[in-house]
Amino acid sequence: MFENLQKTIKQIATVAISEERKEILDTLVDYIQSKVDLNEEIRLNFICTHNSRRSHLSQIWAQTMAFHFGIKNIFCYSGGTEATAMFPKVVETLVNQGFQIQQLSEGQNPVYAVKFEDNQHPIICFSKAYFDAFNPKSNFGAIMTCNNADEGCPMVFGAEARFPIKYDDPKAFDGTDEMNEKYAERSLQIASEMHYVFSQIKK
Repeated sequence: MFENLQKTIKQIATVAISEERKEILDTLVDYIQSKVDLNEEIRLNFICTHNSRRSHLSQIWAQTMAFHFGIKNIFCYSGGTEATAMFPKVVETLVNQGFQIQQLSEGQNPVYAVKFEDNQHPIICFSKAYFDAFNPKSNFGAIMTCNNADEGCPMVFGAEARFPIKYDDPKAFDGTDEMNEKYAERSLQIASEMHYVFSQIKK
């Protein structure tokens, strides 16, 4: 794993998760553990309204933490109730925290390849609806990362289970002096919680 990313993980590994948040996260731990116990593939689809910020951060950190803790057969996806674009500040924030990111296409909704380790397959990121053909059609856990998606999707078709693990939107700070700080803060919060989830899995 890249050196700067290892430093970030070491930093967030010491973050205390509140008991209230652990209760929420433990439902996802139980789902992943049940799949590991049955030696089944684990598919997680992180869903937010526009698939531009929180869902991508969650997808990327979950896949990274699964690798960090040696959890096999896990495939992380993200989607929205509609497609927009992965917000550029998310890319910048993740690069600052140790990822290597390559933009693969131009246009209004660019495709990015996100790498956490030289020899691992990159995480492919672009904005899409959660039911896009790129994402799994069935046998996946749906993680709702924002209130709007949770309320706007009473049903996530194909999902085996649903987990409301919500995060405040850093978009609220776009164009302010606090923008960089708040995006970094949200990314590290998600990283610390995904670290907690995968640290609980018994192989």
